[in-house]
Amino acid sequence: MPATQPAPHPDAADRLAIIERLRVVYRALQAHSRWVEQQCGVSAAQLWLLTALDPDAGMPVGKLSRILSLHRSTTSNLLDKLERKGLVMRRRDGLDQRVVRVVLTPSGRDLVARAPAPTQGVIHDALGQLSAEELAGLDAGLKALVAAMSGHPARVLRQPGIATSGVPIPSPMGEIT
Repeated sequence: MPATQPAPHPDAADRLAIIERLRVVYRALQAHSRWVEQQCGVSAAQLWLLTALDPDAGMPVGKLSRILSLHRSTTSNLLDKLERKGLVMRRRDGLDQRVVRVVLTPSGRDLVARAPAPTQGVIHDALGQLSAEELAGLDAGLKALVAAMSGHPARVLRQPGIATSGVPIPSPMGEIT
């Protein structure tokens, strides 16, 4: 008689169902990111960075990294691409030459003005359909998941959209990035 596999533990089945739902959300984020790139020629992450910049004064690279909750090297890589496209410029601060400020170029300002709003997207729209109680439960669950993941040995995980101060920062799509 052939051996049969035991039925999955209910907890395992629940976890698999949640992972599948997360995959649906992830695919929606990817699709939105592709749409953003088709609309304005920059990735959603690049657009997020552009919209975070003060259109008049710009800001120091370190502050921009903190606001976006990105590692400085990731911010620098995004800036390299945006600078090659002529959308941002890096320059030394007049008061403190150690500080590098990022400013939008006229082309960067034009792109931000015509780009899709950061909060457009299916996930943002779906979140708008949830009750305050459902949103609070989702937020609590996601915070717990991110906290549980932060102890993972890979140590490559960051909390997207959460600045070091703990103040939520919207992504380009108003969603998890």
